[in-house]
Amino acid sequence: MEAEILQIFLQYLKAFAVGGGICLIAQIIINFTDLTAGKILVYFMLAGVVLTAIGVYQPLVEFAGAGATVPISGFGYLLANGAMKGAERGLFYAITGSLAAASAGITAAVVFAFIMALIFKSRTKRN
Repeated sequence: MEAEILQIFLQYLKAFAVGGGICLIAQIIINFTDLTAGKILVYFMLAGVVLTAIGVYQPLVEFAGAGATVPISGFGYLLANGAMKGAERGLFYAITGSLAAASAGITAAVVFAFIMALIFKSRTKRN
């Protein structure tokens, strides 16, 4: 029983360390550059794609689990991984593989955003 609890704690610790490290890098970029939030998001997503393509992100996902897949770089990993698996079946599947891999997450984001928009009234931010 204690070994299982320790194993779970270590998995949480690894996820927190890797996810926190990714967030730390983003915060440093925010603090020391003039990049907009949108550009930083795109760069992190592209970093996930590139790191997946060269084989670096998969071991990180296996090590940290959600600590590597939840940040936006994990979305890039998901897109690249889907495209690479689809490419095994042909060119058409290489193009559509990333869309199929990410469809559930994108659909959930759109549906829940719509539900929240129905529940809450939006307004402009007051300064």
